[in-house]
Amino acid sequence: MRIETDIETRDLFESWRAGSDSARDALFARFYTDLRRVSAALLRREGRVSLSTGDLVNEVVMRLIQLNQIDWRDKSHFMALSAKMMRRVLIDHVRKKQAGKRHHQQVTLITNHGAHGDAVDLLRLEEALRRLQAIDPKRAEIVELRYYGGLSVEEVAEVTGLSASSVKRSWQASRVWLMQAISEGMSD
Repeated sequence: MRIETDIETRDLFESWRAGSDSARDALFARFYTDLRRVSAALLRREGRVSLSTGDLVNEVVMRLIQLNQIDWRDKSHFMALSAKMMRRVLIDHVRKKQAGKRHHQQVTLITNHGAHGDAVDLLRLEEALRRLQAIDPKRAEIVELRYYGGLSVEEVAEVTGLSASSVKRSWQASRVWLMQAISEGMSD
């Protein structure tokens, strides 16, 4: 049954790439629950962000629709790109909300497994993540997929083509690096 579903999904991606709006709509319907799950988990971690789960998903869907001719590979690729879009939507939302204000949104840098983390400023996290991207794009991608996408270590390994143990080591090292970068940014 899973193989049939994977084949159907691949066919829908191919049809969407060819311009089929009905295939696109079918894919969004198929993944809507997953998008809501990731969105809800992300918003729970973000605390005071004034977006609802539905608002975040709808904004991501609208942005994904505007991307033309993406070479969609599979569900993991779709969810990874959706996670990147969620990150951008949240950053845009916080920037717009804080335009002209001096306080910052606090978030917690944790995994989706209920571990406790340190509260950090969302915009400082974004700045640190951009610095990490310049130094080590693969680690930045892992952070993006784990933190914003809510993907498990195994799912990130599948998306990135790395082993689960490599993803886990990179995730741990990246969290430490980001917390140090954020701390340094706060003292500037």
